[in-house]
Amino acid sequence: VVRRRLLQRYEHQPFISCLAGFYSCRWKRYQRQRTEPGKCCCKMRECLFFPLLIGAFCFSLVFLYMWSEGKNDYNNFDWYNYGNLGFWFLWSLVILIVASILFTYISLLLVLAMCLLAEGQQLYLHWSHKIGTFLVLGFSIACLFALTVLWADHWKTIRLSFQITAPYLHIGAIAIMVLLSWPVALHAIRADKKVIQVIIIGPYLAILLFLFLIPLGMYSPCIREMGTLGPKPALIGHRGAPMLAPENTEMSFQKTIEHGGDGLETDVTISYDGVPFLMHDTTLKRTTNIKEVYPNDTDQNAALFSWDTLRKLNAGTWFLKDKPFSFMGSLSEADQNQAMNQSIYKLSNFLRLANSHNKLVIFDLYRPPEKHPYRNLWINRTLEVILKESGIRPHLVLWLNNYRRSFVRSVAPGFQQTMGSKAPVEHLLANKIVKLNLVYTDMSSEDIRKYAEANITTNLYVVNEPWIFSLAWCSGAHSVTTNTVHLLKNLSQPLFLMTPQQYNIMWILTDLTSLLLISLIFAL
Repeated sequence: VVRRRLLQRYEHQPFISCLAGFYSCRWKRYQRQRTEPGKCCCKMRECLFFPLLIGAFCFSLVFLYMWSEGKNDYNNFDWYNYGNLGFWFLWSLVILIVASILFTYISLLLVLAMCLLAEGQQLYLHWSHKIGTFLVLGFSIACLFALTVLWADHWKTIRLSFQITAPYLHIGAIAIMVLLSWPVALHAIRADKKVIQVIIIGPYLAILLFLFLIPLGMYSPCIREMGTLGPKPALIGHRGAPMLAPENTEMSFQKTIEHGGDGLETDVTISYDGVPFLMHDTTLKRTTNIKEVYPNDTDQNAALFSWDTLRKLNAGTWFLKDKPFSFMGSLSEADQNQAMNQSIYKLSNFLRLANSHNKLVIFDLYRPPEKHPYRNLWINRTLEVILKESGIRPHLVLWLNNYRRSFVRSVAPGFQQTMGSKAPVEHLLANKIVKLNLVYTDMSSEDIRKYAEANITTNLYVVNEPWIFSLAWCSGAHSVTTNTVHLLKNLSQPLFLMTPQQYNIMWILTDLTSLLLISLIFAL
């Protein structure tokens, strides 16, 4: 009895006791076993499960990186879910929080395992942690699969992100290899056969060599010689400033102007009686109070309402209730009161506002549905408002719609003809295209330079994150459409900008320092 009580005392080494307690729920010394020299670090069942733990860590890391780098498009993701579920919720933020928690959990388990191995303890993962590992692995794989199927373009964002983050991911990977050198060296020394030592050290050294040399294949437009950086891209407010005010309202565009935006972007629909107005969605239920005013018409196409009906709707209260962006700042009381009193904005008023402040305008023009009186007159009616009713100077209009472009060019030769997709330079010049409006995932410094040589500028949309804006700046984009004019205006130079010499010094110092540390660990 006395002996058992002595054995049940907590380990005299609190560090090992805590490691084994958190990892295996084996807080007492008699419950644990040390690894004998030359023997496996754990029993066969644990040997088979350990790769699953590493796999869960890798998959959760990949998904967390993908999702955090996709922050630029969170609003699109939430909008997609709104269209399918019928109610607004910040699903993107919830997924980010869950992914962060799961990655932190699995990382802690892996760190505990590595520490136990370094201390010569046999691994035994508690059954509750095994269930947690399967949950993390299943969640990460399911989310990656769903992203691939439903949001394939997100992989293009990840590819772009490597042009910015690759040098720093390289440093992080080298740091992990330095930390791993401790348990690797310890187990290699304890191995009683050279074959086992080669099996342990060989893959480690191969991965280390790969990481040492991988910078040779890295490319980033933000690694460039001094004095070669072009001017800062102009900022065009996407539906105004939708993080500061209800989208496509007068207040939203006023906020863009207040923060120094160079242009205004919007969406144009034509009412049943021929009044062009600003509305992005097909219906009015997301951005107006139509549920309260006309509950039976919430799913009706916005173009089938008369202007007298549309002007009675409130287009601002939803903004304060739903909070359409994950990382919105708080509004002042004055801004809240102003937002609550916003109404649907007419195209003519929008154009007058832009003209009075000398701002460029670009808009998506939606064709009315079947049996609409202006179904075949939508282009003519829009041109009539622009040229005769608004008084805007033609050179401020970036005409994007490709329907009857030759007719538009003959009626309004002063418009800046803008194309929404890439095309051969010869084709663009033949159609007198002076600007391209491209989704940011199509960003290519080579293409932007090629078009610029033909005096065709490039606008990228929708660019919200500073790192994407920095990449666009380094790539030579002329302008970007953004939800965050109030944030991007403060950037005085691109993030992660460095010269090739600075990058080479960072690369060589990282490799040499890590090589020295790893050599010391193996030597000691």
